[in-house]
Amino acid sequence: MTMPNILDIAKANGNDAVVGLIDEAIRTHPELTLGFARPIKGLNYRTLIRTGVPTGGAFRNANQGVAAVKGTYENRLVECFIFNKRWECDKAVADRFEDGAEAYIALEASGIVEGGMQDVAKQFYYGRNATFGNAAGFPGLLDAYDATNMVVDAGGTTDGVASSVWLVKFGPKDTAWVWGNNGAMEMGDAREESITPDPTNAPTARLTAYVQELLAYPGLQVGSLYSVVRIKKLTTDADKGLTDDLIYQALSKFPAGVVPDVILCTRRSLEQLRTSRTATNQTGAPAPLPTEVGGIPVKVTDAISNTETLAL
Repeated sequence: MTMPNILDIAKANGNDAVVGLIDEAIRTHPELTLGFARPIKGLNYRTLIRTGVPTGGAFRNANQGVAAVKGTYENRLVECFIFNKRWECDKAVADRFEDGAEAYIALEASGIVEGGMQDVAKQFYYGRNATFGNAAGFPGLLDAYDATNMVVDAGGTTDGVASSVWLVKFGPKDTAWVWGNNGAMEMGDAREESITPDPTNAPTARLTAYVQELLAYPGLQVGSLYSVVRIKKLTTDADKGLTDDLIYQALSKFPAGVVPDVILCTRRSLEQLRTSRTATNQTGAPAPLPTEVGGIPVKVTDAISNTETLAL
């Protein structure tokens, strides 16, 4: 069954001004196209996360009782945050655009949505990390995953050239995009506004500009600690890149019956995986770029960095 994503929510809201723009923008962001998404009425809700299942106490002898057992749970607040991108352009400049102001406005609108989706995709991984994410945005996988038990260390030793690979299970009870205010994603009409283009050097100088804004309320739910595994410290050091062995180690972290929907990595990590393999074709040609491991699709994203620190 295909899970609803951000585009489906935009369509359901009937916002024709943003549907086409989002459709174009998310095609290069697999975490957005594959990720389950749900709208909520407000901006937050609480979710109960099971951190342990009740075991033991299932067998007993006749005329003997058993001790009660229970699962362990953690209550988490899932919040959506204001996401607001804006562009401004001198009206006199836009009006002189070769194809007219309307074409220029459409070009800028397309760019702001594409840039916005890049920002949201990065936040998905890095969350509130000050270097790679945004402290004012929603917590990402880095903030929410079990960094003790659901991680594989690739052992890279060179700082500043590291990367991560994320194995993610999407779904209503697992990892999910959450869009507040009933999933509203609005690209406002371009308007004319008087602005101060250089408030520092010319605080009194004004001009008439076209102004347009994108407004949404994204958030992220990691509904189970068993929904995400990270492979970290993948570097350019010898034998410290991505391999099938590392991916299978990561898969072994998931409980039986839980299979991630996707393996998300950078293009560099994908090439490391390819070169780690031995070509088995009769011609001796190099191994092709991998598209799956163990039946799980491997998807490349630009939202993961190749310049992570080892401490991340």
